Amino acid sequence: MTDPIADMLTRIRNASAVKKKQVYIPFSKIKLEILKILKSEGFISGFEEIKPGSADLKFGGINVDLKYIDGKSAIENIQKVSKPGRRIYATSENLPNVLNNIGIAIVSTSAGVMTNKKARKLKLGGEIICEIY
Repeated sequence: MTDPIADMLTRIRNASAVKKKQVYIPFSKIKLEILKILKSEGFISGFEEIKPGSADLKFGGINVDLKYIDGKSAIENIQKVSKPGRRIYATSENLPNVLNNIGIAIVSTSAGVMTNKKARKLKLGGEIICEIY
């Protein structure tokens, strides 16, 4: 697999399209940070980290609880911006506004993974990972 973050976003997109309550994602630290942002922004209900060796999983993983409002997914659109073949970077002044600031962009900065709004306040630029609304 060349892009594990794109795989995570696709798993979330597909699971929410068929109204699943939970989706399993293989573990990585950056995925965990992205999920923390999704939870704090209200796009998912929560997540549970599965330790390696438990539940017959050699490497562990994350169970993500998807959020629905009146039967409709809280995530209307989730897409990867920066890809392995074409990385997209932005300065703090050029960070994207997603749907007139209704949605968020997740940015990997020198101070860690954060939303575009927080990065703009801290005057940090970085790689734009994905956009969600």
